[in-house]
Amino acid sequence: MRILVTGAAGFIGSHLCERLLQLNNTEVVGIDGFINSSLNETKQRNLRELLLNSRFKFYQTDLREADLARTLDGIDAVYHLAGMPGVRTSWGTDFKEYVSHNISATQTLLEAVREFPVQKFIYISTSSVYGEKVGKVAEESIPNPLSPYGVSKLTAEHLCKVYQISYNIPLVILRYFTVYGPRQRSDMAFHRFIKGILNDETLQIYGDGNQTRDFTFVSDCVEGTVAVLQAEKVIGETINLGGRECASVLQVIKQLEEIIGKKANLEFTRGLKGEPRNTWADISKAQRLLNYNPITTLKKGLNSQINDFINIE
Repeated sequence: MRILVTGAAGFIGSHLCERLLQLNNTEVVGIDGFINSSLNETKQRNLRELLLNSRFKFYQTDLREADLARTLDGIDAVYHLAGMPGVRTSWGTDFKEYVSHNISATQTLLEAVREFPVQKFIYISTSSVYGEKVGKVAEESIPNPLSPYGVSKLTAEHLCKVYQISYNIPLVILRYFTVYGPRQRSDMAFHRFIKGILNDETLQIYGDGNQTRDFTFVSDCVEGTVAVLQAEKVIGETINLGGRECASVLQVIKQLEEIIGKKANLEFTRGLKGEPRNTWADISKAQRLLNYNPITTLKKGLNSQINDFINIE
């Protein structure tokens, strides 16, 4: 099987490529546009081991300008992870970048896939499309994003569904819930917390720190994502991939303090616009369709991310 992964040099994309290459008789073609130059060094590190594998081929190119006819020729399945991430930076004039990378680039890829039929087109979305909900959120919950980022991802979901209906593209949508672990981007919370505690820096906490998230360890997330390849009766489905346990920001910091053996210096500031108070995934559909079973405890996952951070430094 030959698989295309967009966003292959990213945090989750690089882990996904590595896991796909562990499968028998798979080849992986990766695309990444390196659209954020500040992450170039990180992305090069993410690719280091992959580039040593003869069954991995990589194109550093903007998806909107790529030679998709050449890239898609012979591809059996597509994982579309590429896009512009981040809630905080999606406001104001920066939103045009989200429209371009999350919506227009997705439409460009869908147009190309029309000409090169695949067995599955897996679009990676986010819990940010749900907005503020109470309790566990099932896929049937009406989306109500709170940020321009969430709007851009939900719009791309609708685009995918339009192409599925009109051109029979075999679509599966996965909604990730707050993924963490080794290689997490430097702007993401756990990376900032670990760096701050180790270096005696002040941690900026948005709001009161009691907001909760369904934290998903990257290897659990990737197992669920890979399972889509062989799963039956998933075409047309939207599926949540969440973690094993929910925790508040302050509970996470307490665990980090215990693991690292140092106290954090906290500075509380105004809460962020566009961030829901709580997220919690109902993963019963993923369990039923993908045999999904997140096994990594928050403590074990944090240990792994800390060790990775130290090794980088």
